[in-house]
Amino acid sequence: MLVAFSVAPSGGGSDSVGDVVAEAVRVVRESGLPNETTSMFTTIEAESWDEAMDVVRRAVEAVQARAPRVSLVLKADIRPGWSGQLGAKVERIEAALGGDAPDGDDPTGS
Repeated sequence: MLVAFSVAPSGGGSDSVGDVVAEAVRVVRESGLPNETTSMFTTIEAESWDEAMDVVRRAVEAVQARAPRVSLVLKADIRPGWSGQLGAKVERIEAALGGDAPDGDDPTGS
């Protein structure tokens, strides 16, 4: 299963948002699960709900330790029996595009 999530502090505080979010990303990277962090989400690949939700919970707790309020957005692709999809899904899209990914910051090419 792939789980994309975004966890962020809210409600004030003196810490930089980036510094606090980095604590959540550190939890993910130390989990040992395949992962990818982009500007909006961190995606993990796990074998089970328990494994995925444990990492998400610990990432939230890392942010919660430094913020009075936490926002969590989560999206999951549940596909039992499949693994290696973190990169494979992107590779299939690139293949469908003929390998011509647009340059620059706009992934739509517009």
